[in-house]
Amino acid sequence: MITIDSLMRISPVIPVLVVDDPAKAQRLARALVAKGHRVLEVTLRTPAALEVMQEMAKVDGAIVGAGTVINAAQLRACLSVGARFVVSPGLTEPLARAAIKSGIPFLPGVASASDIMRGLELGLDRFKFFPAVAAGGIPALKALAAPFAQCRFCPTGGITEATAAEWLALDYVPCVGGSWVATI
Repeated sequence: MITIDSLMRISPVIPVLVVDDPAKAQRLARALVAKGHRVLEVTLRTPAALEVMQEMAKVDGAIVGAGTVINAAQLRACLSVGARFVVSPGLTEPLARAAIKSGIPFLPGVASASDIMRGLELGLDRFKFFPAVAAGGIPALKALAAPFAQCRFCPTGGITEATAAEWLALDYVPCVGGSWVATI
């Protein structure tokens, strides 16, 4: 069984994708997988996102999930098209409970100690630190990670190809989310 922890360790950079043309989805997924990016986060920022996920999932080696999932209805829609994981920009109890109940690997967004504590109370200890740069960058994540040694983070939001290595040098950061990896 795939877990959010194992997904976070497959590749140090998870492409965060905004794709509005399903006809381009398989070609993009093949190119990303060929470059070692097997875990692909397709954001729900376009009307075609669900169809894009279905097309990308047809590519050998691609592990396709949904990003920008903000409620249980969107979670159900993503599950219906075969999403292998879900990522949320925040952490709400209704969404977390629905994701946990479904069994899908879930990476909720956090930006504060209270967010992390709420996640821990729900049994979660893997988080997306979002928006990483706007929320204070590496100094903020260091401060947050200190009292929560059991947690691991995937910083996303403002990370660039030039700064990714700085984030990945932190012991509690197995991966970063990168929108720079592919633009369509």
